Amino acid sequence: MGAFHAYDIRGIYNEDFDATVAYKVGYFLPSLLSTDKVLVGRDCRVSSQEIHDNLIKGINDAGADVYDIGLSSTPMVYFSTAYYGFKASVQITASHNAAKYNGMKVSRENALPVGLDSGLGQIKQWIEEGRPTPVAEKRGQVFEKDIHADYLAFMDKFRADWSNLNIAFDLSNGMANLFAKEVFGDKPHYIFDELDGRFPNHEPNPLVAKNVEPLKKLVLETGADVGVIYDGDADRVMFVDEKGQFVAPDLVIAMMALYFCDERGAKAPRVLQEIRSSKAVAEFLQRYDADVHTWRVGRAFAAPKLREIDGLWGGELAGHYYFKDFFYSDSGLLSSMIVLRILAGLKKQGKTFSQQIAEIAGYENSGEINFRLEDKAGAMKAVCEHFRKTLGEPQKYMDFDGFRLEYPSWWFNVRPSNTEPYLRFICEATTREELDARIAEVCGIIEGKFGGVRS
Repeated sequence: MGAFHAYDIRGIYNEDFDATVAYKVGYFLPSLLSTDKVLVGRDCRVSSQEIHDNLIKGINDAGADVYDIGLSSTPMVYFSTAYYGFKASVQITASHNAAKYNGMKVSRENALPVGLDSGLGQIKQWIEEGRPTPVAEKRGQVFEKDIHADYLAFMDKFRADWSNLNIAFDLSNGMANLFAKEVFGDKPHYIFDELDGRFPNHEPNPLVAKNVEPLKKLVLETGADVGVIYDGDADRVMFVDEKGQFVAPDLVIAMMALYFCDERGAKAPRVLQEIRSSKAVAEFLQRYDADVHTWRVGRAFAAPKLREIDGLWGGELAGHYYFKDFFYSDSGLLSSMIVLRILAGLKKQGKTFSQQIAEIAGYENSGEINFRLEDKAGAMKAVCEHFRKTLGEPQKYMDFDGFRLEYPSWWFNVRPSNTEPYLRFICEATTREELDARIAEVCGIIEGKFGGVRS
């Protein structure tokens, strides 16, 4: 039962969870969310069909009907849940993880996420307790549902004329293949543009530098203005500029103001960022009088928070971008459409992607550094105590997702991963010298005192 996490159910299939767990999740879900209709989609992983069949059998045995949209990206499930008014949905996917992984992302009414604290924990408890699963007197049925036309029509509202752009796409052999060419056409350069749940070219995680190398190469070879790469289930997207440089995803949060504020005229928008975001994001958004809220990492926290603050958009360092216009949910396709329309406008002004990002960025940033270790809590506490002792109390302190301490010329966040066995550290400073010194201090504590292994 190690597959139940803060955001979703995910793990190595037939090790961390199996077909029986999938069946029971399906069986208990209608009761948990008080509904007799559940929408189901799946990604292209080799194990997804088996999970799909057992999940659906569980839902039907509980007496609920299934509306099956078949192969889908995760945002397609979010869209369908909210657009058609379902009170429960499941996307079968392991997102950006390697092919041997799989899982389930569960949503409730309005596409709000169901996390460990909002329902998955209850299902886990029922499974562990051996709660009975008697077949209902009237089993549910399965209805195939084609959402293609409605989804495309919805996305068309964000379509722009980006014909002046030379674009390179890496579809990662994942679910972005379902719509990318239909939306962006045949003019761009595409790689890994066939659905293949074995992910033969690279793992579908664009946060890992080596996975972005083929796209960087393609950008430079074709002279592209921008490179676009999606993760396996297409809820995340990341970008490469015209120089073949990876663009920090949090800086794209700031850049989106050029669409929402400059183009659409939003005044003093509410914007959501997460605890690892660069200080440059809020500083850039000050020119738009934006009310920037900082919150926890992960859709289970971000989507409800954006709704709570009635935010217009938000994002995460992992390449998730959330939109009020998309039912407060994240979409890699929609995010890329917005960024490309911004870049098309900038190109008309003679401005490149890298120039715009340079205007936003103002700090030296470490990127996220991962450590594998046992005593995560002890290491986090030790890092915080070290700097409080040597530098005094920080100017700003946050403790809702690990710890973020801000000092005049630098800040850091240290937090345990909710989905992987890592302690994650990120810091930012006004100079490269200070950044390197602070990284060395932290590595000395985590590796030297706690035996952490940098990954």
